[in-house]
Amino acid sequence: MEHTVKLSRARISPIKVRQVTSLIKGKKASDAVSILKLVPKKSAFILSKLLESAIAGCLEKGEDPNKFYVKTVCADDGIRLKRYRPMAMGRAGKILKRSTNIKVVLAKEVGFGSKS
Repeated sequence: MEHTVKLSRARISPIKVRQVTSLIKGKKASDAVSILKLVPKKSAFILSKLLESAIAGCLEKGEDPNKFYVKTVCADDGIRLKRYRPMAMGRAGKILKRSTNIKVVLAKEVGFGSKS
């Protein structure tokens, strides 16, 4: 069984989110949340909120959240807001304000006695 949580248009660059995603891939869900609490980055705060939401979804369905691990974390490009900044000699420089679509998938650990 898998639980998927998505966040669209997070106002942070995908590169900054991908720096933190490598820390939690393959970890137990509860361990991943505790790791993210110690990382002093904005993307860690966003990812910890997403993981807590996925764990709450497990509890809502009546499953034990301690048996779930982080299967995949995707940080894809979202929309780009285009802005212009005045530069020298009357020119305008383009500024791209990037956003990120984040997807977290929790999967159940397969034990020795279970079929699936």
